[in-house]
Amino acid sequence: MLNTVYVGLGSNLDQPLQQVTQALEQINAITDTVLVSHSPWYKSIAVGPIQPDFINGAAKVHTALDAHSFLTALQNIEQAHQRVRKEHWGPRTLDLDILLWNNDTINTERLTVPHAFLQVRSFVLLPLNDIANELTLPNGKTVEALAQQCDRAGTEQI
Repeated sequence: MLNTVYVGLGSNLDQPLQQVTQALEQINAITDTVLVSHSPWYKSIAVGPIQPDFINGAAKVHTALDAHSFLTALQNIEQAHQRVRKEHWGPRTLDLDILLWNNDTINTERLTVPHAFLQVRSFVLLPLNDIANELTLPNGKTVEALAQQCDRAGTEQI
């Protein structure tokens, strides 16, 4: 069975646009995984401590992997980009988050789906809306409605 997955991508260190563009290629190379589409890129002000702006986007993927195996593959890609987890919401070379997994709700120690901040972050909602505005989240809200209601300040398409 193929799972439909939406992945959030972000970077604000070491040539961020190159980091996220390479990550798309690497996601497509994950075993039993195909990159279906991706959003335009957005520049956004960072959440958390003062740091450089982020480049963000979203991707739609089909994978035969289970959620935790796919998460491990994403984390391996982050590590290949020298992702360092020193500070909560700190700067990073690459951040890959599973935003949605089919229409499932997942709550484990390693993974929360839908992503915990999906509904309130313009840098997640706007790119996701570009590729999946028709989606209805498990809570009944549509991506399109959430994107229309979100605060867009500090987030712009590049």
